[in-house]
Amino acid sequence: MPSPFPGMDPYVESPDWFPCLHDCLIFGILESLQLRLPESYYAHSTQRVWLEVTHRSVEPAIDVIHSGPRPSRWQVDEGGVAVAEEVDLAEPVLVSVEAVEHDPFEEPFIEIRRRQSNGVRLVASIEVVSPANKTPGNPGREKYLAKQAEILTGQAHLIEIDLLRDGTHATAVPRELAIAKAGPFDYHVCVHRFDRPNNFSVYPIRLEQRLPGIAIPLLPGDPDVPLALQAVFDRAYGAGPYRRAINYGEDRIIPPLRPEQLEWVNARFQPPA
Repeated sequence: MPSPFPGMDPYVESPDWFPCLHDCLIFGILESLQLRLPESYYAHSTQRVWLEVTHRSVEPAIDVIHSGPRPSRWQVDEGGVAVAEEVDLAEPVLVSVEAVEHDPFEEPFIEIRRRQSNGVRLVASIEVVSPANKTPGNPGREKYLAKQAEILTGQAHLIEIDLLRDGTHATAVPRELAIAKAGPFDYHVCVHRFDRPNNFSVYPIRLEQRLPGIAIPLLPGDPDVPLALQAVFDRAYGAGPYRRAINYGEDRIIPPLRPEQLEWVNARFQPPA
């Protein structure tokens, strides 16, 4: 059953649902491209991996205290002779901090490669931006930006699909310049071609709109491959639990919508007059 929205579904931006959607989108993009790529090209999914470490405070249930002579300190008496004086030591509070190492966090992305006589060449990297990529201080953002910088200075295209309203801007195009040129948007796709290093093709997307068809560039001389992003989203949505698990019109939307957007969403779930 399809999503009740024409394009991106704001309910599935929730941290409860987006990780599943992210992985399904990756598979859907992979499947779609594989059917359209020229014979010498292929797409495959690979992963970034990082460890996330947290700390928790541990308060012991039992304190073991040793009773014995108290340490002393030295003082000098009136005759100039050093004598020991008893010292009252305060009892410290013991706080044990245990480092908890989580399982490796894996984030898939897609690469398009081309077979050549001298090996295989990386042609394009396709990213579906995740919440970790848009969270300052998160290792996932650091890894993402490092990979982004590597691609931007290399000989491969970079395609970034951001279907999240929340978080710090992560795609390669400067946000202020994109808004100045394209106007306000809720979601967007950014395409950077290595053979046009100073240009970014931006597909602005509003909540009320269908997701666009986007052109995936290949090597110069080969035509772009079309990617129907809405069809990919519809397939990913249909593969997930969202229609069964989300109580549309009742559940909280995370992140919150602007007032005019919330009014538009609520109107979609009002019973007909």
